Amino acid sequence: MSAGGYDAVILAGGAARRLDGAGKPGLSVGGRALLDRVLSACADARRTVVVGPRRPTARPVRWTREEPPGGGPLAALAAGLCEVTAPVVLVLSADLPFLTADTVGVLRAGLAEAGTEGMLLTDGSGREQPLVAAYRAESLRRELALLATEHGRLSGLPLRLLTAELSLGRLHHPSASFDCDTWDDISAARARIREHGHVLDEWISAVKAELGIDLDVDTAALLDLARDAAHGVARPAAPLTTFLVGYAAAQRGGGPEELAEATRKAVALAARWADETGTPGQSAG
Repeated sequence: MSAGGYDAVILAGGAARRLDGAGKPGLSVGGRALLDRVLSACADARRTVVVGPRRPTARPVRWTREEPPGGGPLAALAAGLCEVTAPVVLVLSADLPFLTADTVGVLRAGLAEAGTEGMLLTDGSGREQPLVAAYRAESLRRELALLATEHGRLSGLPLRLLTAELSLGRLHHPSASFDCDTWDDISAARARIREHGHVLDEWISAVKAELGIDLDVDTAALLDLARDAAHGVARPAAPLTTFLVGYAAAQRGGGPEELAEATRKAVALAARWADETGTPGQSAG
């Protein structure tokens, strides 16, 4: 695992009572399991620990369970902290369909700049989301130990007992903090992913995850190429051309520069092809 300067603990062992006991982390949004979507947002964590029942995941993680199983968020967090060593810990629930790596970076940067013990997101109504947050690991361990001593246990205790004792910064981010507690939430997330402004980026992210591709895709350039090929040559030329561009880029190393160069050459070819539709000596435009 790459050294990202932080560890991640993902809580994935809740009972999901409002989802009729369904295995929430495995529910699909945009063709990807909720847990896999969260894992992609913290892919640069030095170590990722998932607290909950084992299940297939898109990338390797370390698994552990709270004691007793189903003992609640504080017991789960304590179990996860036993498996990490970084001074900063990203703590996430497993049901965040719109969390991104950029938001994770903002949380970590906010924690470093503010000098607090934690930095968490707030949702659209301003409600704090302590399971979408970056914390100083030592602060979490200290307060969990004090709570365990005071109450004789961590199981069954509410998360607010922990966060009430920490100095926290807050970032308002309704999208990234959206979680899926009910079937209506799942339906809303699935519908939003298919909205016009999101669907292409979501689809490309899903395809890259499915194929194991880590590549920045210039969506606008490829769409322009597909348009030019469709209009200047023939409609079926669009998907075939973009396929050939991807194949050519892969043959030359598969990086962003290779993809951009293959796209540039194909766009120039499409323009020359379209120019030939006019009379000799006269541009088609």
